[in-house]
Amino acid sequence: MGRPSVSKIFWDTNQYVYLFEGLPEFAIPTRALRERMIERRDELITSTMTLAEVQVKALRQGNTKLAHSFRDAIRGTSRIVAFDEVAADTYALLRVNQAIKPADAIQLACAAAVGVELFITNDKDLQKLTIPGIHFICSVQRAPI
Repeated sequence: MGRPSVSKIFWDTNQYVYLFEGLPEFAIPTRALRERMIERRDELITSTMTLAEVQVKALRQGNTKLAHSFRDAIRGTSRIVAFDEVAADTYALLRVNQAIKPADAIQLACAAAVGVELFITNDKDLQKLTIPGIHFICSVQRAPI
């Protein structure tokens, strides 16, 4: 029996926030998804925007150490993709639709640039989109793994 294929799974910022803040309603299914991903050897991917966003609340509270611990936790568990020229082209196409917020378009463009099977977000508006380079967009509760 061969090794199962590895899926590239992109987490939107909110998934990390749920884990860091420990909100049971969201943290429990997010933790369960991560455990399934580890068992399957799936690759966890996010963007440099997530590295920035997870630090904001702690920095507003003056807690630099906590902000950096969040950043470092993501660095230690996830492949970080940058907003590059390929992502910029996808971003521009996405922003033609003014309903897609700039931050969401950056996340989606970064995910599409590296070609992910699954984009995890609890943003219901994003779940309705079809984006070349992303096979499925769904909530953590509906993740098909």
